[in-house]
Amino acid sequence: MSENMNNEYEKIVFNTEDGDEEFFIIEQTMLGGVNYILVTDDLDGEDGDFLILKEIGTEKEMDDEFVSYDFVEDENELKSLISIFNELVDDFDLEV
Repeated sequence: MSENMNNEYEKIVFNTEDGDEEFFIIEQTMLGGVNYILVTDDLDGEDGDFLILKEIGTEKEMDDEFVSYDFVEDENELKSLISIFNELVDDFDLEV
């Protein structure tokens, strides 16, 4: 993959129990007033994982604002979101 392709996608860093993990934001959408993002750790799609995360809140620390996300675990919600993201993103074909 070219470095130029990586620059097309915004990166986001998640602070996890295992340390910081970097993902690329492929797309975002809002459903029922909730913000959702589609992220991947590998833009090539061969060995990478795709995650759909929903925003659960924001925190402000001094001049920085941090957004908290959680995994979408409800199967019906996930199926609806996959359908939406498949419409929005031409390069990926997501499945449950």
